[in-house]
Amino acid sequence: MLHLTLPVFALFLAADPAPAATALDAGYRQMYDLQFDEAHKTFAECERQHPGDPLVPASDAAAYMFAEFDRLNILQSEFFVHDDNFRHPKKLNPNPAARQAFDAELAKAGKMAAAELASAPKDANALFAAIMVSGLRADFDGLVDKHYLSSLSAVKSSRVMAERLLAVDPSCYDAHLAVGVENYMLSLKAAPMRLFLRLAGAETDRELGLQRLRLTAEKGHYLKPYAQLLLAVAALRDRDRNRAREILRDLAMQFPHNRLYVEELARLP
Repeated sequence: MLHLTLPVFALFLAADPAPAATALDAGYRQMYDLQFDEAHKTFAECERQHPGDPLVPASDAAAYMFAEFDRLNILQSEFFVHDDNFRHPKKLNPNPAARQAFDAELAKAGKMAAAELASAPKDANALFAAIMVSGLRADFDGLVDKHYLSSLSAVKSSRVMAERLLAVDPSCYDAHLAVGVENYMLSLKAAPMRLFLRLAGAETDRELGLQRLRLTAEKGHYLKPYAQLLLAVAALRDRDRNRAREILRDLAMQFPHNRLYVEELARLP
């Protein structure tokens, strides 16, 4: 996700064949394609089949959040490229029912992940679910509620948990997103604010942030399209329209029902 995160994702080049898609994969594809009702149904079926998996309610919470981001126009790149949206923040009004559902799924995922980690501290799936919980909380707090201190706390927690996961499983490229988001987004702050943030324990290394985002965009799984979108926004901020256009075209091909990518391409000269 103080604006820390974007709401809130290049094909693999490995020689090995891609693993078979799961129902959870299908839910994420529907979410990124803005088919939120279908995504909720898919995640509900996943939960029926895997009632003890904390990643399922975390994923359903993501679908609620992205639906609200779409409704509130947060997913448009103009929201992030123009700093006035953050220098003069205006609290947004989420749909009460969607907010309640988001909070409930996030609380469920957090409780399940914590219980699993209490008995198995190196459980990769529980660690990733915990990363998702903190990251989603940071997104909602920062971009909707404008509660920047709580957003900062959550994004730091997400990054610390990501480092724990990567120590256990270096191949979990989705975990790099949390490190990338904190470093890149906070690097956009003015120098005095960056110093304050570093003293508070945050990380603000722009190049490290972009490097980690590229890892998720190239080799990630569930969060790969999200990382791609972040890199498109970074390219727009750098006035690299050709790179932004390349990324957005790829996303538009992957998710043909997502009108936002086509709209973003139309804005580019």
